[in-house]
Amino acid sequence: MLHSHPSMTMAAFPLVVCAITALFCPPLSSASSSSICAANTHGHGRTAYHFQPAKNWQNGPVYYNGMYHLFYQYNPHGALWDVGNLSWGHSVSGDLVNWAALDTALDPSQHFDANGCASGSVTILPDGVPVILYSGIDADRRQVQNVAFPKNPHDPLLREWTKPRYNPVVPLPADVSADNFRDPTTAWLGRDGLWRLAISAVANGVGTTLVFRSADFLRWERNAAPLHASRDAVMAECPDLFPVAEHGAEGLDTLASGAGVKHVLKVSMPDTLQDYYTVGWYDEVADTFVPEDGARGGDDYRSWRRIDHGHLYASKTFFDARKNRRVLWAWVNESDSEADDVAKGWSGLQSFPRALWLDSGGKQLVQWPVEEIETLRRKHAVLLGAEVESGGLREVGGIISSQADVDVVFAIPSLERAEGLDPNRLLDPDALCGEKGASVQGGVGPFGLLVTASGDLREHTAVFFRVFRLLHESVVLMCTDLTRSSTKAGVYKPTHGGFVNVDIENDKSISLRTLIDHTIVESFGGGGLTCMTARVYPEHVTTGSTHLFVFNNGSAAVKVSKLEAWELATASVNVEDDDLAAWSSMCQSEVY
Repeated sequence: MLHSHPSMTMAAFPLVVCAITALFCPPLSSASSSSICAANTHGHGRTAYHFQPAKNWQNGPVYYNGMYHLFYQYNPHGALWDVGNLSWGHSVSGDLVNWAALDTALDPSQHFDANGCASGSVTILPDGVPVILYSGIDADRRQVQNVAFPKNPHDPLLREWTKPRYNPVVPLPADVSADNFRDPTTAWLGRDGLWRLAISAVANGVGTTLVFRSADFLRWERNAAPLHASRDAVMAECPDLFPVAEHGAEGLDTLASGAGVKHVLKVSMPDTLQDYYTVGWYDEVADTFVPEDGARGGDDYRSWRRIDHGHLYASKTFFDARKNRRVLWAWVNESDSEADDVAKGWSGLQSFPRALWLDSGGKQLVQWPVEEIETLRRKHAVLLGAEVESGGLREVGGIISSQADVDVVFAIPSLERAEGLDPNRLLDPDALCGEKGASVQGGVGPFGLLVTASGDLREHTAVFFRVFRLLHESVVLMCTDLTRSSTKAGVYKPTHGGFVNVDIENDKSISLRTLIDHTIVESFGGGGLTCMTARVYPEHVTTGSTHLFVFNNGSAAVKVSKLEAWELATASVNVEDDDLAAWSSMCQSEVY
């Protein structure tokens, strides 16, 4: 993932490792977790409950017997990305909220990864032993695929890993370019007893996702056909193929197939820095994927739906057998300057984990913060039945809103004043949100929330909806407007946009849930049908308090049917602490 984005003042975007596994250890109770790690500090905009390392630069996932392990791409030597220092960081959790840091799991040390241990995944073998599959950048700077095994499978923390000398297990194919062969998925076992894994590549000049098969997890043969290929797009990174139930919100294990099961193929596109997915059918015999929706299932991945319409990349899912759900993580990088990263001593974080499932129509994913976030809820504010007139602004008080969980339902009494919309504007919701920002008065909307706001509103981030009339139906646009999010220089402040697939004419209401955590704002519109992540860097927080408002800048009034906001406690996230050894002993004694 060696590419740049000029608007983000970042020199490069790194390869992402998405690998969570779970181990033999009971979940941390809230009491034990608070005794293990000290509270976070929030100097330099550090977050309170999103995963990030204690220091330096960082940029996914399997469940196994009760304990979550997150492996993440990490530079242990500094706050900036450095390909030669790409390692796998390692942290553990019992609840997906509180995390304890361990030493790095993989570091560049052999000829097959001499120039970096890049992205990969973790697979649990039938005997219960986890195995890492990862892309190494070898001594000749070729991308190859390697395996690593736990040095002591009985260690509940899996602190040490060994890399066999027979690596790489998947050398660079002759028709694949040396710097475009990476990101192996979690492997899955077919009914024929053969393992499969998918790897991103550029083969014969075509961006493609290749499939390899193996009987023993050591010798891999390439399938004649790719899982999917796109002649209209550049290489797609970080592929993820997983099953979903056609009906219901329960997650499915990787092995699920047959009646009532669809599959999702997700890719990350480095040219747009966005994650795209489509729902379809996986053919296990041919090892190919066919999108179900022709309109959104063309060759070009960029015509597919987006995982998130904001600042989020390299997502990865895992099946959480404890809660019978599929959970998604993703990397969220900084959007201020490299100098700021160096000054604060860290860079990058993970989105808050999201449960996901298919919507009732079976066409798109629904995403929702995992329920464990509720363990952090403290002070509670409620607003019921309040009407917000045109130009109206109502503050939500009683909580510290710099780390909060806000859930609101807006009722729309009438759609008569909705503005007309040219159908061509549906193609670029970002541009539409930029033109129709929070300060631009409309008919029905903009209405929503102003978060991370200063008292004088010189700084604020607006998350809002706007309803348009399109031919004979109404459509809902969701936006996150960052143009006034900070007065700090050198900050990328875009406007994010996406349409929400709700029946606003019948429902006459729409919901918005927003997680606020100092420098990150994650929003979920229409019950999680449209998601939007933003990075914000308000300067007023260093000298005063931050505020939360409900606003309406439309000419038609809206009503707050219900608003609940919770102040969230600070989670224990990778704060270095001497009690980790004691916790390890506790895990061993309780399991064995």
